Amino acid sequence: MVDLSIVIVSWNVRDLLRRCLHSILDTQHSVRVEVIVVDNASTDSSSDMVPAEFPAVHVITNQENRGFPVANNQGLAVAQGRHVLLLNPDTEVMDAEVGLATMVAFADAHPNVGMVGPQLLNPDGSVQSSRRRFPTLATAAFESTWLEPYASRRLLARYYLLDRPDDVVQDVDWVTGAAMMARREAIEQVGPLDEGFFMYSEELDWCKRFREAGWRVVYLPTARIVHHVGKSSEQVVTARHIHFQTSKVRYFRKHHGRIAGEALRWFLLGNYVWQLGLEGAKWLVGHKRPLRIQRVAAYWQVLRSGLHARQVE
Repeated sequence: MVDLSIVIVSWNVRDLLRRCLHSILDTQHSVRVEVIVVDNASTDSSSDMVPAEFPAVHVITNQENRGFPVANNQGLAVAQGRHVLLLNPDTEVMDAEVGLATMVAFADAHPNVGMVGPQLLNPDGSVQSSRRRFPTLATAAFESTWLEPYASRRLLARYYLLDRPDDVVQDVDWVTGAAMMARREAIEQVGPLDEGFFMYSEELDWCKRFREAGWRVVYLPTARIVHHVGKSSEQVVTARHIHFQTSKVRYFRKHHGRIAGEALRWFLLGNYVWQLGLEGAKWLVGHKRPLRIQRVAAYWQVLRSGLHARQVE
């Protein structure tokens, strides 16, 4: 039996994907590993590169970008491992033989652990924030908006778990989706990723469901992975705004009710109205006009979207 299936969803990051696969496959493993790449309609020859250079990798090629949860679920459906690691293509597994084996061994030694998140590192070696408490409405209002600098230090410190050391194994509410290993038994109980999300917040929702089903979610800093951060999503800035905020709304609607979701949606739209006005004013006074035009267009598209999340069943 395969010990660990690694599912990598890729979109137009061929060179980073190549580095990611080399970091996994250029070593002998003490655990039995399989790698599955799901290509979301890349136009950079990624789907040709993988079978040509990594023939042992199972490739699934989509004809359209189906989003992160759908593509990961495609990988989950064919994965044979006792554990499944969802891994971003803009990552590199450090000392893969030890790191992957460490994650599997920890899960095997703790049968009540449903999800394991390794320590993520920035390319310069510094620790990247990857563990969280569940967000509150106040967190959602400030986190990753223009208001974030005005949030109380305690609010965001609590959310980002800055009150705990980052080099200690610990139970957390959720881990970010760049690298998260789930137990097969837990997946079968909880179900796959919610395909109502396109990207963002799907890992938050999944961990929430794991926790509610009684499974532990553990941050494991003895396994380390370098994450180059957002190399796919930075290609489509406006879409990133829309997906990020609509996913926030969907999460709160799903787990806190329709009123909470709608309150958050209108608050976020108000933020974009303010930003649109601010950028327009800067354009009028002649400050970096090409940048202002770009931002006005982006924020206008966000407002036109209405941040309508898909209905929660």
